[in-house]
Amino acid sequence: MSAYPLSVAFLWHMHQPYYKDPFTGINVLPWVRLHGTKDYLDMVKELEDFPAIRQTVNVVPSLLQQLVEYTENRASDRFLEMTLINPSDMTDEHKHFLLENFFLANWDNMIKVFPRYYELLAKRGFRYTKTDIVRVARYFTDEEFRDLQVLFNLCWIDPMFRTADPMLAELVARGRHYTEDDKRLVIDAQMGILREIIPTYKRFAATGQIELSVTPFFHPILPLLWDTDCARIAMPRVPLPRERFAHPEDAFAQIRMGIDYFEQTFGFRPKGMWPSEGSVSEEVIRAVSREGIQWVATDEEVLARSLGRALRSHEGFLTDAASLYRPYQFDSVSLFFRDHKLSDLIGFVYSGWKPENAVDDFIGKLAQIRSQLPPDRPFVVPIILDGENAWEHFRNDGHDFLRGLYAALSNDDRFRTVTMSDFISEHGKGETLSRVHPGSWINANFGIWIGHEEDNLAWDYLSRTRNDLQKYANEHPEADLTEAWNALYAAEGSDWNWWYGDDHSTETADVFDELFRGYLMKVYQEIGMDAPNMLYVPILLEDRNVSPDSQARGFIYPTIDGYVTSYFEWFQSAWVDVSRSGGSMHKSESLIAAMYYGFNPGHLYLRVDPLTPFTDLSEQITFSINIMQPRRCKIVYRIAADGVAELREKTDNQWRTVKTLSHVAAKDVFEIEIPFADIGAKEHDDLHLAIDIFRTVPDTPTTNGGESMERCPFRGYLIITVPTEDYEKLMWY
Repeated sequence: MSAYPLSVAFLWHMHQPYYKDPFTGINVLPWVRLHGTKDYLDMVKELEDFPAIRQTVNVVPSLLQQLVEYTENRASDRFLEMTLINPSDMTDEHKHFLLENFFLANWDNMIKVFPRYYELLAKRGFRYTKTDIVRVARYFTDEEFRDLQVLFNLCWIDPMFRTADPMLAELVARGRHYTEDDKRLVIDAQMGILREIIPTYKRFAATGQIELSVTPFFHPILPLLWDTDCARIAMPRVPLPRERFAHPEDAFAQIRMGIDYFEQTFGFRPKGMWPSEGSVSEEVIRAVSREGIQWVATDEEVLARSLGRALRSHEGFLTDAASLYRPYQFDSVSLFFRDHKLSDLIGFVYSGWKPENAVDDFIGKLAQIRSQLPPDRPFVVPIILDGENAWEHFRNDGHDFLRGLYAALSNDDRFRTVTMSDFISEHGKGETLSRVHPGSWINANFGIWIGHEEDNLAWDYLSRTRNDLQKYANEHPEADLTEAWNALYAAEGSDWNWWYGDDHSTETADVFDELFRGYLMKVYQEIGMDAPNMLYVPILLEDRNVSPDSQARGFIYPTIDGYVTSYFEWFQSAWVDVSRSGGSMHKSESLIAAMYYGFNPGHLYLRVDPLTPFTDLSEQITFSINIMQPRRCKIVYRIAADGVAELREKTDNQWRTVKTLSHVAAKDVFEIEIPFADIGAKEHDDLHLAIDIFRTVPDTPTTNGGESMERCPFRGYLIITVPTEDYEKLMWY
């Protein structure tokens, strides 16, 4: 019999990306609010019934900030706004949004428990296209849309709270026929739950039942901020970005910001850290040591690489349990290494088991580990995983499994649960580790965040933006650049590159892409510079090129007067559905209805149709036609400029007018004629272009003379091939 019970150290990592649109301040996705009501509070309150259970809760400061903003009525999200609209006031666009997005919940465990909700899902259809949504929306009543609004938000409230709150319990029991007052009740209940999270964490931390630990502020991959070249240590042949990103000062900034915000929120400084994605390197550990962090956790494979020997067989069986289940010390920081197998059983496997069978299996595996360890020394098994994402795959949001597991551990003297700091204080920091392999919890490398063409492009964009910001800061030492640096730090978060490349997929990859590029654009806005055209082009390869919805069928020779003079004037042109290329960010109302382009052997013609005639708009409007290929240039036209557009080229880092174009007008529509020769385009060349529309703002520092209103297409750019003389003959056949 061992003199020591086997210590089990749970760490639940609470994290969501930074969803705030950098221009509107609205959260583009609702997952902070919804995981807040389903996961963050109940995971700690569950411990009230299990006083012997001690564990660590790791919180990301950027998540905390978003939660605080919701509780102080300083945050909203598009899903919340759509919830609050009375169905009788909804437009078709609102209805389509609800049908596309308000079934984003686990169908088996969150939707089917509400018969009415599943009925509405079946009516919407389990598989659908945009056309299906438009068609089926006509058959939904206002009452059905209201029930959908209520049930979506209700299903994202944890069963613990739906049962304990009599008013919520009544809504669950009724199941349908909800009112606007019922909807308000659900949202008020959500906000009440969010307001409890931080006080509850403080209360449990004060008793010592939980330890609160931290992650760098915006969840960056610290070793890659330190030096992207470190990726080659684990992956010697990995393609790297064109420009090396090496900014230890940014890693320090993210660490300090995270610790400072944690202290501001909870009133004390954290002792421990789960670095984003368990990503460590020797330089990073030394850095967190300088900031007072006493322990760090990462993955067992990082330990194996650091020791230079395997800890498991090829079949996954432990071969060196005594080396794995204890802390090590590097530069005075204790390092804990998660049991990858046990952690992943909870995260990815047990959801498909009966809760009692999963508990028995887990306890059995702990007993097996204990039998492999020397009886006269203390050991600890770190179980580390997301604290929110697994539970929607369990029935009853995982409560049956967790309560069974906590009860079993509480009543079995072979085991005890501890926090990381508990174990260090009782048994010391561990023996010294001579080296630390740079890697993450995934494959002990950084391949998720660097190496793929999309990942590397994101790093290049980040490098260029940071270089421009630093140059501006050096030239303007008196400038307050707090917001610019915050935007850059947000872009350094790991979540954007999680979705780049072919490692992961999501229906909202385009939203993450827009957020990343949006934060970089925000940097340029803050320093009064135009964002480079590259930032308007999606990094997602499948979204970069926008094809017209109908091809140009022949040459056109329109009259450039700002009016559609004749139906046949643009009959042979190409048409682009601008709504199809629309984005999720900083665009509350669309200005543009359609875009057309056409050509003849010597000229390109562009036309933009507004929802309201340009002559009726109160703002002063400027068009900027950005041509990226074959020659970098842009054509700028201000409506008040009496029919003259300026062709500009960049020399000595300044945009200079090299020619004026007189065939341009903006009245009912915007039209312009552009000679191919003026933009250096010849037959067979591919033109890459997009049109930016700006609103004139007095005293604006941007070189375009205004703030961006819209871009056509919103994502990417049009590719227009310069026609040959026999284009019409080729199209005829």
